[in-house]
Amino acid sequence: MGDAANRVSLSAAGQSQSIEGTVCITASETYAAILLPPIIAKLRRAEPGIDIEIVTSNKASDLRRREADIAIRNFRPTEPDLVAKKIRDVPARLYAAPVYLERIGNPKLPYDLRHADFISIDNSGMFLKGLNALGLNLAQRNFPIFTENYLVMWELVKHGLGIGVLDGNIGDAEPLVRRALPELEPLMFPIWLVAHREVNTSRRIRVVFDLLAEELAAP
Repeated sequence: MGDAANRVSLSAAGQSQSIEGTVCITASETYAAILLPPIIAKLRRAEPGIDIEIVTSNKASDLRRREADIAIRNFRPTEPDLVAKKIRDVPARLYAAPVYLERIGNPKLPYDLRHADFISIDNSGMFLKGLNALGLNLAQRNFPIFTENYLVMWELVKHGLGIGVLDGNIGDAEPLVRRALPELEPLMFPIWLVAHREVNTSRRIRVVFDLLAEELAAP
C-alpha cells in the first residue's frame, strides 16, 4: 500500500502544471553549501512562487519514495523509473593550506607525500585506493583524521591539518588553500541531475531542473 500511495503521489505531482509550490532538492553538504546558494538566489528572483527545500546528505535519497524531487549525484542511477541528465565531468584535486605544504617541504612529486597527513572522508579503503592509483603510495597511517562530512574535511584542510580532495572548481576558488602537486592528474567524477520520470513532467519541477542543469554546467 505504501508503494501504491507513492505512485499516486508521484503521478499527481507529475500532472501539476502550477508554477507555485515546493520543490525538494537533495545534494551533498559541499554542493548544498557552496554551489546551490547562488543558483537558488537566481531561481527565487525569477520564480518567487517556488519554495525550495534542501535535503543535505552524502547518501542517495530515494526519489521514488518522495524523499526529494531532484537529486544532484556523482553517479548514474540504475532505476528505470528515474530520469537522469549528465551535466559534466569535474576534476577532484589535492588541496592543503600553504602553511601545511611548507611544513612538509613544499612537495613536488607524488613520492614527496609519502609521510603527509590526509583528511579521510571514506573508511572503506576506496579513497586510499583511488589516491594510490595516482601514484601516491600511501598507507592507512597517512589518514590520522576521518570525517564523513565534506564541509568538516574542508575546514580541517583550511586549518592546516592535512591534505584533502575536493571538486577542483571549488578548491581553486578558495584563497586559504592551494593545490598540492598542481601537475598531478586529477580524479575525474561526473555530476548527474536526477528526477523521477513522472515528477519530471511537472512544470514547477521542470523549471527548477532546467535551471540547475544550466547553472551546474557552467565552468
